[in-house]
Amino acid sequence: MNGGTGEHSYATNSHYQRSVIYETQHVVTMNIREMLEKIGFPDCIKVTDLGCSTGQNTMLAMSAIANSIIESYQQMGIKNPPEIDCCLNDLLENDFNTTFKIVPSFLEKLIKTEAKGKCFVSGVPGSFYSRLFPRKSLHFVHSAFSIHWLSKIPDSLESNTKSIHIKHPYTPNVYKSYLNQFKNDFSDFLKMRSEEMVQNGRMVLTFVGRKASNTLSKDCFQVWSLLSDCLLDLASEGFVKKSEIESFNMPFYNPSEEEVMEVIFKEGSFEINKIEKFDHIVPYKIEYEEENDQDQSVHMEASINHASWARCITEPLLVAHFGDAIIEPVFDKYAHYMAKYLSVTKHRPNMTLVLVVSLIRK
Repeated sequence: MNGGTGEHSYATNSHYQRSVIYETQHVVTMNIREMLEKIGFPDCIKVTDLGCSTGQNTMLAMSAIANSIIESYQQMGIKNPPEIDCCLNDLLENDFNTTFKIVPSFLEKLIKTEAKGKCFVSGVPGSFYSRLFPRKSLHFVHSAFSIHWLSKIPDSLESNTKSIHIKHPYTPNVYKSYLNQFKNDFSDFLKMRSEEMVQNGRMVLTFVGRKASNTLSKDCFQVWSLLSDCLLDLASEGFVKKSEIESFNMPFYNPSEEEVMEVIFKEGSFEINKIEKFDHIVPYKIEYEEENDQDQSVHMEASINHASWARCITEPLLVAHFGDAIIEPVFDKYAHYMAKYLSVTKHRPNMTLVLVVSLIRK
């Protein structure tokens, strides 16, 4: 993710993710209350946000968690709130400093004065596909828009030369490679958390999914299909080498509900409390109306916003492989491709299926 707070930063362009965090706060609140009823009301609660990225989204999630804990204690008539250990995790390259600058305002907004001074925030750099915390130390785990990122590029993608991901019509072996990598990664994720969490601890995971396990529609991986087309255009123009595109693939996989459940059941450490799913649209600042469907200026503005969103989550990966000279031309093309897509299909940008999975440590 792009760090900082500039025009193309994740902090500036993650309004889609932020809106989903708001929409799923009731799941966090419900699971925290149910967890505390099961484990009692200890003097210290340890929580983590895995894959927190950078900016205000992670503090929004932590606010919901901390306030839910404090309210639960108050509802039980417990006057003294617990100490809350809030651990923010992401890869070593994450811009933790931008997030840490928001911590003072987060602490000031805790709902009761007596809670101030009892909430502690720290950074935990590292991959959540490995161990991050001491055994049986975590009470509540939260992760939003992170599990669909794989630990590495899947193996056996040598034949995937015309796309940077799975592209319709897809080659079965490419899809299978991505699916196997997701299954291995998600199983590792669950195993690591099972060692770190207390019994009856809760985990709420929110990530991009798709509607069916046995079919891949044309729009399943639309973002990556458009980005592939842009890169291939640049190759045909001589801006990048075709061989560089052939060797580049996105470490991303949005699973179906069935695929997620299969991994959870097979790994065996967690009970599924609930799985919720809903369609979600990127909340751009444009008001969509029927009479604007063919308005090219509206489509273009939405497309530029969509390109900024795609850029904030992919730029570091692209720069690492192609160099920074590619960034402006590739996302200029992306905006124009998206505008054409909207005008032809009348789709709003980035209608996605969001999966919210709440789990109980057995």
